[in-house]
Amino acid sequence: MDVELLIKEILDSAREVRSELKQGFEEKVYKNALFLELKDRGLSVMTEVEYDVRYKNRIVGQYKADMVVNDCVVVELKANQALCAANEVQLVNYLNASGIEDGLLINFGGEKLECKRKFRTYRPKK
Repeated sequence: MDVELLIKEILDSAREVRSELKQGFEEKVYKNALFLELKDRGLSVMTEVEYDVRYKNRIVGQYKADMVVNDCVVVELKANQALCAANEVQLVNYLNASGIEDGLLINFGGEKLECKRKFRTYRPKK
């Protein structure tokens, strides 16, 4: 599946989850529901995917991504009042550690569903 179509499918899935589960649940509830929604749509989903962080070819830490969809999109979930810059940095770090180019940051905790797309490689805004 084309990455743009996959991103749309993930976002549509997140909207479906949010329409069923309103504001106020813990992150793991939304993660479980999104996992089911993505699987029901026929997508390959892995959760709690670990990536090594390397410094001069030595492991200095690990990141655990909430989800990886179709082996090409890292999905980081939040259930906060609002997203902050640190959440975006966290996602970009996951992308760097994994080598995956595309990521989505999805926050179910605010009054409205909040989604941001990030890339491993810098892309200036148009």
